[in-house]
Amino acid sequence: MIRLSVNVNKIATLRNARGGNTPDVLKTSLDIERFGADGITVHPRPDERHIRYSDVKTMRPLLKTEFNIEGNPREKKFLDLVFQVRPDQVTLVPDAVNQLTSNHGWDTIANRDYLKEIIVAFKSKGIRTSIFVNPVAAMVKGAALTGTDRIELYTELYAQNYAQNREEAVSLYTEAALVAKQHNIGINAGHDLSLENLKFFVDNVPGLQEVSIGHALISDALYYGLENTVQMYKRLLAV
Repeated sequence: MIRLSVNVNKIATLRNARGGNTPDVLKTSLDIERFGADGITVHPRPDERHIRYSDVKTMRPLLKTEFNIEGNPREKKFLDLVFQVRPDQVTLVPDAVNQLTSNHGWDTIANRDYLKEIIVAFKSKGIRTSIFVNPVAAMVKGAALTGTDRIELYTELYAQNYAQNREEAVSLYTEAALVAKQHNIGINAGHDLSLENLKFFVDNVPGLQEVSIGHALISDALYYGLENTVQMYKRLLAV
């Protein structure tokens, strides 16, 4: 079974739109775990427009499944948070400060020395590391040289082209996954995976260990209900 980590940023976005604590991000995260998710993902940004740093600190001791924090390690505030909270996994994403959403992976060749240094620091605290990368063989090979435990394949390109030609859309990801396996690094994936395109991706990306899904899953929950939606995604991950 490939693991499902649910990104709860959109729950926080809805809460922040009105102030107060409705919906309750912590309760919703605990319920998502109870509904069968294998982990919870958050991506705090400097402006705290969705997940707040205080949310992360509150959630950490209460979550029972894997906790994954995404963000740009060049931001000192993010680094301090990760070292304080010590999640199970940190996913390194090269986002700009005011970026709406993640839209590219690391250049693991140009940033190799920096990534190696920061990964050593995370690992010294017992935190598993994953690097967000585009489905490019050279970037996967570069990631392997940083000492990272895993990569997370950025799947927006696949999602955008799925309807036109799904075989072609997934081919780069199949190749990238094979390169990762050759270099003994784990494989995660995320960004715009959905009920429509997830199963085909899973069937064609060998060695996939975990997917992180937020926007599509929370949107689907408006129609199908949160518990049912988590289970729908889980069934697609059964291989």
